[in-house]
Amino acid sequence: MTLPVVPLADIDLSSAEFWTQPRDWRDGAFKTLREQAPFQFFEEIQIEDSPIPAGPGYRALTRHDDIWHVSRNPQQFCSGKGSNIGDLPVEINEFFGSMINMDDPKHFRLRSIVSKGFTPKEITALEESVRVRSKSVIDRMFERFPNRECDFVHEVASRMPLQIICDMMGIPESDEEMIFNWTNTILGVGDPEFVGSFEDLVRVGGEIFTYALALGEDRLKNPRNDIASIMMQAEVDGERLSAQEFGSFFILLVVAGNETTRTAIAHGMRELTLHRDQREIWFNNFDAHTKTAVEEIVRYATPVINFRRTATQDTEINGQKILEGEKVVMFYQSGNRDESVFTNPYDFNVLRDSSPAQVGFGAGGPHFCLGANLARREIAVMFDEIRRRVPNLEITSEPAYLQSSFINGIKRMNCAW
Repeated sequence: MTLPVVPLADIDLSSAEFWTQPRDWRDGAFKTLREQAPFQFFEEIQIEDSPIPAGPGYRALTRHDDIWHVSRNPQQFCSGKGSNIGDLPVEINEFFGSMINMDDPKHFRLRSIVSKGFTPKEITALEESVRVRSKSVIDRMFERFPNRECDFVHEVASRMPLQIICDMMGIPESDEEMIFNWTNTILGVGDPEFVGSFEDLVRVGGEIFTYALALGEDRLKNPRNDIASIMMQAEVDGERLSAQEFGSFFILLVVAGNETTRTAIAHGMRELTLHRDQREIWFNNFDAHTKTAVEEIVRYATPVINFRRTATQDTEINGQKILEGEKVVMFYQSGNRDESVFTNPYDFNVLRDSSPAQVGFGAGGPHFCLGANLARREIAVMFDEIRRRVPNLEITSEPAYLQSSFINGIKRMNCAW
């Protein structure tokens, strides 16, 4: 793949215009940054309608090893000042981001409690639910679209991950569409189609939080066989989740757990359509190649574009001096295209060795994605269902991408079979 050569002077990761450029141009820009300015400083831009003033700027980390270094050194690069680029009050950060915007010991305590719902035993128990839901997605697709055409994102990629989150938390099926719309509003801020504003974000956050409080209170009093009950009943050193903590974690779970997996499935289906040889390799020997294929889908899709950390002290990253208080922003998609780490990084290769690890789930450290193994199972099972029941399914239109500097989402994308 030949990328456009993008001059360093033409690159501004803070501008909305950058994120509307063609994908290959953006890849070319990140290649320039990796080669010429792997710690480039960018000014922050005031977000329209936001009452939060623009911050002091940040350094963009675009190389795999630098991203890995920051992720694995939380004492030097903290999360408690925010994981998004813009500055928000700590209370708002923790309200929307829960433990991803916390540092130890607060982070360790909260993660220790909620991880009780994500043990290997609990994930294994969800396996049947994942298979049942994947089957029902394809059943519904056949039933609703006798002409054998539909929007893959809405009918397939987004449906199963959302249903699994609802199954995990004991949420009734009648509430699924409401939760789906909430997540679109939160992650669609900045996309003109969703016409989201800061006020919309706050309003929807409040609605989800209120819903979560009622759910958590019910599971505390009337525990059921779901992960919401496990988390509400779990104790670590005699402490349980507070109502605030459960509500904020619920926001994180329904947004991140839904959107990132649907993004990976959507991108994966597109690549398997564009690269028939890779589909044949995987589908003809599915069990043998599922591990590497799923990791390659996550690497190629990289659903979360970036996360930020803040330096807690004067330090260095590969010889670059970083001052206390400076923001460093890890651009995961760039790290997943790093030529010094991945051979032919712009090729989609389901046989790609899983070592070195892609950074689509983060790059190790205490904030590594808690739901990574569940996401892997969902991706694998959904494509297994497609392989067995509709192996000739193809993407038939160009993706309508989410306009976002944070989520590499696809809003719509037609398919046929």
